[in-house]
Amino acid sequence: MTLRVILMFAAALLAGCERPPIETVQRGFRGTGMAEIYNPRTLAVKAELNQPPAATAPASPGGPAAALVYQNVQVLNDLSIGEFSQLMVSMTAWVAPEQGCTYCHDAQNFALDDKYTKVVARKMLQMTRKINADYKSHVAETGVTCYTCHRGNNIPANIWFKAAPEQRSAGLLGDRAGQNTVSTVANLSSLPEDPFTPFLLGSEDIRVHGTTALPTGNKHTIKQAEWTYSLMTHMSTALGVNCTYCHNSRSFADWNASPPQRATAWYGIRMVRDLNNQYLEPITKVFPPHRLGPTGDVAKANCQTCHQGLFKPLYGAAMVKNHPELATQRPSLLPPAAASAPVADVALQ
Repeated sequence: MTLRVILMFAAALLAGCERPPIETVQRGFRGTGMAEIYNPRTLAVKAELNQPPAATAPASPGGPAAALVYQNVQVLNDLSIGEFSQLMVSMTAWVAPEQGCTYCHDAQNFALDDKYTKVVARKMLQMTRKINADYKSHVAETGVTCYTCHRGNNIPANIWFKAAPEQRSAGLLGDRAGQNTVSTVANLSSLPEDPFTPFLLGSEDIRVHGTTALPTGNKHTIKQAEWTYSLMTHMSTALGVNCTYCHNSRSFADWNASPPQRATAWYGIRMVRDLNNQYLEPITKVFPPHRLGPTGDVAKANCQTCHQGLFKPLYGAAMVKNHPELATQRPSLLPPAAASAPVADVALQ
């Protein structure tokens, strides 16, 4: 065997290995295998890509209600003119830094709702407040803003659509049953390609672990377990962690032996499911056809949408601290008479 052949064989053998050094962080009792494995080079790249945006200057206190100055303010009628202006400037930087205000607004009349992006932005503002107000079990006091997902892009980089129906093969192998090929969602494994529809849109059972040796206590199949593993693989990749970040390797199913992060993840799954069903699916018809998926569905969120490879989005940067107006819906600043009056048809100045 020539030296060239030996080198080629060694290169092929090592192609799936990571170049050292590799760092480990012990998270549980010794001997349980509860250690996080990190690649310093990967961490350096992630750190550069996950810098929080520069904070805008705080809004001046007081001032008139934004809805008394601007027209057709339907969601942010609880903000003062200063808070409203600050948030609009920030949203432009977070979502449309190149297009500016006209990504959502008609340049001749900001009050018009002609652009679908403006209608979507309203719904996303409501969704952001919902997360910050009602899902502290997952986001705590860190909270989220538009930047958490968008990162300066019109469309978040990490979204998903329902998988297109498979064309059944005429060959002996039949169809792939939604798996059995290289899936980027499942970290290049052959696990199911779309674990999001059953678990992050629907509410199928994720837990498939049986408590008895015989099937009398567990009716879940191996195929169902593969869907669960696909979702778990996605979560592991999305957070940049091992399985032991949420599970005790002694018994993955045992809640009593699991780290606190498992409960946080449990709430996160339900949060994403609610967001997809309450805020994204209902506005499907608002989007133009080119923004929809192969089955005509709207883009939806999963763990990667916010986390983008980190155990905490943006390494836990306190996003809401500088934008308390996104923390919750407050009482409207409009007086009762103004709140019930029709909106005048004049251009926004």
